[in-house]
Amino acid sequence: MKPLPYGKQLIDADDIAAVAEQLGDDWLTQGPTVAKFEAALCEITGAKFAVAMSSGTAALHLACLAAGVGPGDVGVTSTNTFVASANGIRYCGGTPRMVDIDAETGLMSLRALDEAVRAVRPKVIVPVDFAGAVADLPAIAKHGAVVIEDAAHSLGAEYTHGGRSYRAGSCAHTQMAILSFHPVKHLTTGEGGAVTTNDPALDAKLRELRTHGITRDPQRLTRNDGPWYQEQQSLGYNYRLTDLQCALGLSQAKKFPGFLARRRQIAAQYDAAFAKAPFVGQLVPLRVRDGVTSAYHLYVVRFSGPSLEAIAARRKAVYMALRDAAIFAQVHYVPVHAHPDYAPFVAGQQFPGCDAYYASCLSLPMYPALTDGDVERVVATLGTIVSG
Repeated sequence: MKPLPYGKQLIDADDIAAVAEQLGDDWLTQGPTVAKFEAALCEITGAKFAVAMSSGTAALHLACLAAGVGPGDVGVTSTNTFVASANGIRYCGGTPRMVDIDAETGLMSLRALDEAVRAVRPKVIVPVDFAGAVADLPAIAKHGAVVIEDAAHSLGAEYTHGGRSYRAGSCAHTQMAILSFHPVKHLTTGEGGAVTTNDPALDAKLRELRTHGITRDPQRLTRNDGPWYQEQQSLGYNYRLTDLQCALGLSQAKKFPGFLARRRQIAAQYDAAFAKAPFVGQLVPLRVRDGVTSAYHLYVVRFSGPSLEAIAARRKAVYMALRDAAIFAQVHYVPVHAHPDYAPFVAGQQFPGCDAYYASCLSLPMYPALTDGDVERVVATLGTIVSG
């Protein structure tokens, strides 16, 4: 049978032609196509500035650096995320503080965040948008720390506040947001990421950090030996994204509205199916937070049972049975606090919400190339498994 992964890129002839055309151009690395892609990201998110980078992890690292995180500083983030959300804090010499989640939504628990902020006074808070839904950014912003929205899952999502609608990554209630363009995300550059912001000073800092900390700005140079002259004025990194990758990203951005619409269609098909027998009482879709229109990076279901051990065993059995049917579901995520390398940072802490979520969660296939027939196959196979 045709394998159905949990996520997959959709590359067509237009994308291939765009990259081939770029190969014939004078620029292959960081050139004018990068700037065009950044403008497209501003159009999608509504942010004033976008700085393209080599990965979402690089974006997290430089966003934390631009926020001033250093040794002795604490950064707070969700424990239900890929480790990069916390690693970005550590790369700067900061100390990550993990907070629990709401098991029904997978998003950061505001109560747990309140407790953490009272205890540690963080330099930055990195709320993680999960599965396509945006965290409660206005509430999180009230704590006064620099807020960096991890929007790797939520490009195209929207949320309401005060009677207005805002887009993920718009930085309307944050100082910065990060995006990811890994192949399973909403649009891809192969590997790639970006930081969005509305602050021109942060934009300038991010651009300098992205390219070795080097500047050519005549007003900032300590001397000027000629047109070739440049200076490293801070310790930066080579986190540049190439014109080749941005040619692909630009082509993908043109199709982004269609990608987003298809994800929502698939989610609606799943929602309708799981509201009926044999699924009622067996599993429930992850709840989308009130006031949010999800971008559905993931479609997550949660299993029920008499204990976490029984639920986890049931989830594993379903995962393996789907795998036998060439349906490659996934678990998102192994919690950050469960990784051995994070044991020193979470000693004595409890994460009941995330533990309950992790024991029960399963991500089903969700990507634009998934056909209605593919969705029906997933539902029918899952129905046979849960009825057995």
